[in-house]
Amino acid sequence: MHAHGTAHLNLPPGQTLADFDFAFQPAIGRSRIETLATCAFIRAAETVLIQGPPGVGKSHLAVGLGVKGIEHGFSAQFYRFDELKIALKTDAHLPPARLRRRKYLSTSLLIIDELGFEPMSREEASLFFRLVAYRYGRGSILITTNKSVREWTELLAGDEALTTAILDRLLHKAHVLNIKGRSYRLRDLEHTLGTVRS
Repeated sequence: MHAHGTAHLNLPPGQTLADFDFAFQPAIGRSRIETLATCAFIRAAETVLIQGPPGVGKSHLAVGLGVKGIEHGFSAQFYRFDELKIALKTDAHLPPARLRRRKYLSTSLLIIDELGFEPMSREEASLFFRLVAYRYGRGSILITTNKSVREWTELLAGDEALTTAILDRLLHKAHVLNIKGRSYRLRDLEHTLGTVRS
């Protein structure tokens, strides 16, 4: 089931919590990740928000928690945000009964990776709100983002009322992780190039 679930999830391989380098990223409390790894947050339909600059391991943690969810018997789906936006726009005119069968609504854990690299149009922001509003209290959402919550209005087409409505639901029962550590990708690049002076 685990292997089938992971393949079904379209999760990048080799990104489990066991593989995560906590020593390199001391800002992340291992105990907080171990608490999330019990998957109680999925059972309670709560949000996990992982914030931080590119390359610090946000996606790795998200995927690792998705794998844990599958091991605990939950369904999980992984989308990069640009992929999810396309799916939401494609399905915008579906009747509710068909829309509810879509994996991004029906899965126990929805992982949305890389939110915030480009601002949403008004249509995209309102479709994202519909998704969050539908899943609120019904299903768990895990979001990785390079933007702090203060920057979300700019991200959501500059719509303050919509941003407030989205954050109100997402943050009502949320576990927020702020990663301010070094970039793994830069570390690997330094190994490749020798020591790079900043």
